[in-house]
Amino acid sequence: MELSKIKSPADFRSLKIDELKDLCDQLRKTFLIKLSNHGGHVGPNLGLVEATVALHYVFDTPKDKIVYDVSHQTYIHKMLTGRIEAFLDPAKYDEVTGYTNPKESEYDLFTIGHTSTAVSLASGLAKGRDLQGEHYNVVALVGDGSLSGGEAFEGLDEGATLDSNFIVIVNDNNMAIAENHGGLYGNLALLRQTDGKAENNYFKTLGYDYIYVGDGNDVVALIEAFRKVKNTDHPVVVHIHTDKGHGYKPAEENKEAFHFSGPFDLESGRPKFEDNSESYDEIFAQEMLAEMKADPKVCVLTAATPGVLGFSPERRKEAGRQFIDVGIAEQEAAAMASGIAAAGGRPCFGVVSSFIQRAYDQLSQDISINGTPVVLNIFYGTVLGMNDVTHLGWFDIALISNIPGWVFLAPTNVEEYLSMQRWAMAQTEYPVAIRIPGGEVRHAEGGVQTDWSDLNKFSIEHKGNEVAIIGAGTFFPLAQQVADLLAKEGIEATVINPRYLSGLDTDMLDSLKKNHRLVITIEDGILDGGFGEKIARYYGTSDMKVANYGLAKKFADRYDYNQLLTANRLTAPQITEDALSLLK
Repeated sequence: MELSKIKSPADFRSLKIDELKDLCDQLRKTFLIKLSNHGGHVGPNLGLVEATVALHYVFDTPKDKIVYDVSHQTYIHKMLTGRIEAFLDPAKYDEVTGYTNPKESEYDLFTIGHTSTAVSLASGLAKGRDLQGEHYNVVALVGDGSLSGGEAFEGLDEGATLDSNFIVIVNDNNMAIAENHGGLYGNLALLRQTDGKAENNYFKTLGYDYIYVGDGNDVVALIEAFRKVKNTDHPVVVHIHTDKGHGYKPAEENKEAFHFSGPFDLESGRPKFEDNSESYDEIFAQEMLAEMKADPKVCVLTAATPGVLGFSPERRKEAGRQFIDVGIAEQEAAAMASGIAAAGGRPCFGVVSSFIQRAYDQLSQDISINGTPVVLNIFYGTVLGMNDVTHLGWFDIALISNIPGWVFLAPTNVEEYLSMQRWAMAQTEYPVAIRIPGGEVRHAEGGVQTDWSDLNKFSIEHKGNEVAIIGAGTFFPLAQQVADLLAKEGIEATVINPRYLSGLDTDMLDSLKKNHRLVITIEDGILDGGFGEKIARYYGTSDMKVANYGLAKKFADRYDYNQLLTANRLTAPQITEDALSLLK
């Protein structure tokens, strides 16, 4: 069957089962051509080609509802649901997102990019269906890696009580992004080893009926299993054992690297573009390995994203028990770090900005209220990071800086970062969050201080008058650029590196009143509840004018960085223009 003719699943449901194997081969080949040129989630989709075809072959989508957990594995789903041109035509490669998106298709139920949510969302769909007296199948497809997330358990726990049609497909490839971690995976391994016949069965314990498919890449076996559970009147789990990266040898042999990949050579699997530039993941990993070797109490925690922290399999082995991967469970990582600190250990939890919001309660309750000296390193906390709507990195300043007790640091360069990190790991008075700079890796031109215990002391990097520009973290260079442009207009501006985002240097702010009329704040985060607003509030009843620059409280999807900065007047010429206007 020609892939270009597939506009909906109805177009291939008339195929004979044996013909579906050819369809799977075509889908896999087309998928690999695009991903080798474009990049994306390689392994998760390769492993689920047959299951995706079988799902749409058996179930009457879009009437029947399928919710994909994290949706890393939905590229084939998109190819089968009216979006094939985005995989056949290079000019249209960017017309679809890497995640499910209801704006693209009625076959996508939710915009999903974070993990462990599918079972909960699907249980809500099933309950809503039942409340309205409607009849259709509700299917949640969740990977084994996602089961380590607390919400996945909560969804399974509630879903088992529905007493109606509710189907959970567990895609078990014995992998998250990297290897799985947690006691649950011993039972999944036992079920694989016994062909699903082990008496000790996690899913049955919760109350589900259970079917096991040992070869989850056999489209015929999958169709048979899905037909058995279609139109069921009770909750059931279909546990399928798949191979991440299936059908492409480089991805099968290097599953972690091919979870997500940039463009690669299709024959060899080698990256087309080697990036040997300096990066903070390498800087972090080298620093923390050195600290681990020097002090056995030091440990690093991750919630299933070791690569983000620069901890390759080799480095994880080198770190041994001092490197802790809790699985997809940011809440567990944050609370466990608090416990480690309370016991005298020195924990550092490295986490992607967009993921830390899942542990908001733990940041407040388990860490801050208890005053445990946890160190948090925030990666991709910047508008210059990931640009999918589900992975935005500009909310963490407002999120963390407004929790009492946290010391929130924003380094502007490598030396400042390392100094702050070493101080944070050595001190035992505060929980400390460090927002790793985004964009180009920069180095200090001179020395940096080593003691950060005199909290909330800003640094004047250049003294001037009339205008003071406070540039936080990643956007400190932007403050310098504005000062350079103002200098051309005859205004010698003061340039300030605040370093601390959780408090104000009120002495310095008061001193600016003597010979400044305008204070400009620039931050790499949302304005509402952000750093700049705290300064504006402090000056509120004075004559000082304050102009805050940051991002509007909006979601953006697959944005162009330059366009977004321009739309928020976050370019040096725009800020300079505004400053001159305000001074008039």
